[in-house]
Amino acid sequence: MRRHLVAAAVVTAAALSLAACGTTESASSGDTASPASKKITVTDATGTKVTLDGPATKVVGTEWSVLENLVQLGVDPVGASDVKGYNSYDTAEPLKSSTKDIGTRGEPSMDTIASLSPDLIVATTDLSASALKQLRKVAPVITVKSADAADQIGQMTKNLDMIAKATGTTAKATAIEKQLDTKIAEGKQKIADAGLTGSKIAFADAYVVSNQVTVRAYTSGSMLGAVNEELGLKNAWTLKGDAAYGLASTDVEGLTKLGDVQFAYEVNDADGDPFTDQLAKNSVWKSLPFVKDDKVHRLHDGIWMFGGPAAAESYIDAIVDTLTK
Repeated sequence: MRRHLVAAAVVTAAALSLAACGTTESASSGDTASPASKKITVTDATGTKVTLDGPATKVVGTEWSVLENLVQLGVDPVGASDVKGYNSYDTAEPLKSSTKDIGTRGEPSMDTIASLSPDLIVATTDLSASALKQLRKVAPVITVKSADAADQIGQMTKNLDMIAKATGTTAKATAIEKQLDTKIAEGKQKIADAGLTGSKIAFADAYVVSNQVTVRAYTSGSMLGAVNEELGLKNAWTLKGDAAYGLASTDVEGLTKLGDVQFAYEVNDADGDPFTDQLAKNSVWKSLPFVKDDKVHRLHDGIWMFGGPAAAESYIDAIVDTLTK
């Protein structure tokens, strides 16, 4: 799974001319839209002001959270990074089979993107500055902030709103956000009805390097950590997560600090399950209270832990059903 983590990379493909459908300028004012000309201006996460001749319809997305947002907004991307990987790891909003694969999330192919003649490219701040510079020579680019551990749900909403404005789907974005609020409220009520409000939960995933299992902790600053707290659950991790994604790492011995908790995790069948494979016979793992008490829950594949509202809703359904069954 780790090969799918967001990573910046240098892009070396040839630069092509800027698409005639929009222009990119340095930021100097807020977002504007002129009813007469129907132009749309968006100031993105980098402070760049991007003006489009109208709502973008031929859109390329370089990151999975962006792709999920586009599909949920009703805008099927003409190009997407790692289509096969996306459809495996983020099943909430599948891409159409006709979507062109533009390469990896860290190294999108400029030639492939240019061949699609997009009127907009949506990227994230995880993409390298050099790659963004090259992309802006192909078509207008708006960049959303990849994540913010200080307010993951708020950042998720900002990203959705920005993409919606650029694609003329603001009303749809508003409906999506209301739907997420409703889903959270319903999930919170189910947790309360089950007498689980305030229960401690630790969400994680894991990977194996040189036969050593590293457990990745989703702290309160992670997207799923934030959702858990909205549901009335208490995050059991005391580790400090990174400033963007709210993630931290530990080993099996570090799990002894969790105590008696609900332990939920997700892995993908394509990468195996370190918890049931490598740790199944580990004496430390077997001694953990939540293991002995059968409080370890593997959620279904396809919940992208760094996604948008659709992924969040998928997670809410899974965790609430798991804890209250």
